Amino acid sequence: MTSVVIADDEPLVVEGVRTVLEAAGIRVAATAHNGRDALAEVERHRPDIALVDLHMPGPGGLEVVERLGALASRTRALVLTSFGDQENVLAAVERGAAGFVLKTCAPEELVSAVRAVAAGEAYLSPVVTRMVLGLVAPESAPRRRDAVARLERLAAREREVLDLLAKGQSNAEIARGVHMSEATVKTYVSRILAKLECANRVQAALIARDGRGR
Repeated sequence: MTSVVIADDEPLVVEGVRTVLEAAGIRVAATAHNGRDALAEVERHRPDIALVDLHMPGPGGLEVVERLGALASRTRALVLTSFGDQENVLAAVERGAAGFVLKTCAPEELVSAVRAVAAGEAYLSPVVTRMVLGLVAPESAPRRRDAVARLERLAAREREVLDLLAKGQSNAEIARGVHMSEATVKTYVSRILAKLECANRVQAALIARDGRGR
């Protein structure tokens, strides 16, 4: 059974998320209202997912995401955000967050996001992907050249999968688009991230965008 630690400083949000997840058969191992307690609960329970709000009392969500990556444990960070601070969302991407879910999402989407990240995928809604791509402009010719060089490492079929990934599509959506099984798409995505030296799908999407220009 998938297990989750919920970290958010709003008790009402925590209880709402707990209710949705438990109704779907996902175990909530613990809850926390600040970053210190979140890290302690992750260390204690070793859950599959840490569902982390970006704005919490110290340490904040960004530092929690970064520390989770440094722990090299099986726990993956799924960011819970209201888009109050777009720069923080981008910073979480750079620190290796496995996905993002909006506080305004439907319960079904929250459950899908948790299950996808627990299965080793990344959950990035099209809204998040478009926001990040729009927030980060190609900064220089060297950056564009670097993106082009990385993309040359990919085979044609990998480029096709990357193009769909860069639109924020899930593995299931990509599978339908390229007529593969989801398991095969998951293998392709892992291979693409490795070849591009990316920690997550948004980083890969940025390289795809920079490599082809705006």
